[in-house]
Amino acid sequence: NHYSSSRLRTYGDRISRISSSYTTLSGARSFASFNAQYPPQQPNSMGGGGFGGQPVTAIPQHTDLRPLPTPVNLGLHMVPERTAYVVERFGKYLTTLTPGLHILIPIVDRIAYVHSLKEEAITVPSQTAVTKDNVAVHIDGVLYVRITDAQKASYGVSDVRWAIVQLAQTTMRSELGKLSLDRTFAERETLNTSIVAQINDATQGWGLECLRYEIRDITPPTNVRVAMELQAEAERRKRANILESEGEKQAEINRAEGQKGATIALAEGDAASILAKAHATAEGIRSVAEACGEEGASSAASIKLAEQYLEGWAQLARKGTTVIVPANAADPASVVGTATALYGALGGEKKESSFFSLQKEK
Repeated sequence: NHYSSSRLRTYGDRISRISSSYTTLSGARSFASFNAQYPPQQPNSMGGGGFGGQPVTAIPQHTDLRPLPTPVNLGLHMVPERTAYVVERFGKYLTTLTPGLHILIPIVDRIAYVHSLKEEAITVPSQTAVTKDNVAVHIDGVLYVRITDAQKASYGVSDVRWAIVQLAQTTMRSELGKLSLDRTFAERETLNTSIVAQINDATQGWGLECLRYEIRDITPPTNVRVAMELQAEAERRKRANILESEGEKQAEINRAEGQKGATIALAEGDAASILAKAHATAEGIRSVAEACGEEGASSAASIKLAEQYLEGWAQLARKGTTVIVPANAADPASVVGTATALYGALGGEKKESSFFSLQKEK
């Protein structure tokens, strides 16, 4: 039993090494024929790079959603992670092998297709599309898809990559024809979402899912680009003029507010000054009235009035060229007497009015 177990392990190791060698050799040959049938994608020379018009180099594709080279069935197979093997028995679909170790019957079973379940990025070549306002633009993008059902991807369509690229191009042209040129630049996100939804609806029987679509470059014609640049420059000048006028308006408002505040402040100052002078005058008159009621106030008032009378004549003679003098200017005593008599007359009328008011009250 021990000898038999050892021989079985030895034979098993030899079979594994032979299977690996045949799988590697067969895979290399199949991959060479696969590259001959599907040559690598060349760089896109349709322009791109935004408004600069630089050529766009396609992203290298390793699988491009096409079936990978199939290994030779030697009975024992190790399926890698994120890979699916589609097995046929006598030409009819049998099963899909998931990652792990599997045993198949040689000659009877055949690995027909090998699919990668990883997310793949496919470059959608540049194409010409017409917008709603009849402007022809060059547009390209990148499509992100992955296989969800290996059986449908194997038997649902002959070349899944070619089919998905054609579907993306036609859908892009259809959606772009619904928008004007200005909205095409402004609503990229909406355009991408709409394209993804339509692709997923159309590829339900192909066993793959479109995860997202990104528009890479939208290149309008040269004359349209020049017109767009002039429009953008005019819009910038318009915004600058509006901002400048708004600044001048605000400056005028600020100056008017400042002048208003200064006028109010000056008026308030004048009012306060007039009020203060009125209070001072009233207080002076009140003090004079109180002083006039004291003994000897009449004589003092007469003397003060005479002084002011003489001082007034002096001021008239000093400031003006025309001098008004009394008829008896040579007699100062008569002038003082006149002033005193005037004061006495005013005082007598005051006393008389006070007397009559007192009698009336009685």
